Amino acid sequence: MATTFHGLPLTLNTDGHRHPRENTLVGLTAVLGVLSFTTSFFYDLHILTSWTGLFGIITGLWGQFVSVTTAERFVLVVALGASAVGFYLGIARGGLWG
Repeated sequence: MATTFHGLPLTLNTDGHRHPRENTLVGLTAVLGVLSFTTSFFYDLHILTSWTGLFGIITGLWGQFVSVTTAERFVLVVALGASAVGFYLGIARGGLWG
């Protein structure tokens, strides 16, 4: 059963089928994107920022490749953008290895 918000269903499975692999990639990309984006505000965390951004980009692109519904793609694009911003700021501040 989907969670509703003012009558609108909040689900990634808008076609009515389960997509465990795709939803896992969406969730992982979202977590990595948020982590990469938030740690990009701290200059000394550039190693964590760049690595989480890189892994977020990889999982986001793979998720785009295998995604089935528009809702999955929407979340993936937003999380992929956050991962990319964190990755680029992490690279600009010292890179993957410091």
